[in-house]
Amino acid sequence: MSLGVKQLTPDPWADIQNNFPVGSEHKVKVRNFTNFGIFVELTEGVDGLIHISDLSWTKKIKHPAEFIKVNQELNVRVLDIDKENRKISLGHKQLQENPWDEYEREFIVGQDYEGKVTELYDKGALIIFKENIEAFSPKRHNKKEDGSNILVGDTLMFKILEFSKENKKILVSHKDTYEKDLLIKKNKDKKERKKVLDKIEKDKKKSTLGDLEGLSNLKENLKSKE
Repeated sequence: MSLGVKQLTPDPWADIQNNFPVGSEHKVKVRNFTNFGIFVELTEGVDGLIHISDLSWTKKIKHPAEFIKVNQELNVRVLDIDKENRKISLGHKQLQENPWDEYEREFIVGQDYEGKVTELYDKGALIIFKENIEAFSPKRHNKKEDGSNILVGDTLMFKILEFSKENKKILVSHKDTYEKDLLIKKNKDKKERKKVLDKIEKDKKKSTLGDLEGLSNLKENLKSKE
């Protein structure tokens, strides 16, 4: 004889799609964390998962504990229901409009913007623009005009190298904000130097020709006197 206890109460998953339809919003309680997300309780016997990537549009959250604490409440939206496997995918950031639509219009590839260096890594630096918009500057792009490296806390201009709304990635460069001007200046200096050298050479030729002409006249005068 096989017995069961849960069969004494209605199965909360039996009518899950009517009680928690996709797109509906709910206030839930945080139960526990994993490295990839937060498990919350929608109702007794029904837990849902908020993937770490669905917590914020702009912040790169390394662990859910950075965002919220266990037993706190959180507003969520139902993203997907897998009734067969008893899984519900939830999102928190979906309660707000995607700011990357606006960022795409604001941050133009090839233009310069002021940002603050907040973290340094072996491969580059984390740059924050206004409203906590994060960007990454590769190590080779982090030299200042005087040859020193950028430091945490520096507020500098950065050129947008790449913008990806789909991947929520902004690639920037500090070096590119001044390198082109330096190259132009160097080329201009080279041209100016060439002009000066050409003028000196031209003046030398004129001087030499003048000396030769003077010498020829002197010889003619001497011959006349003889």
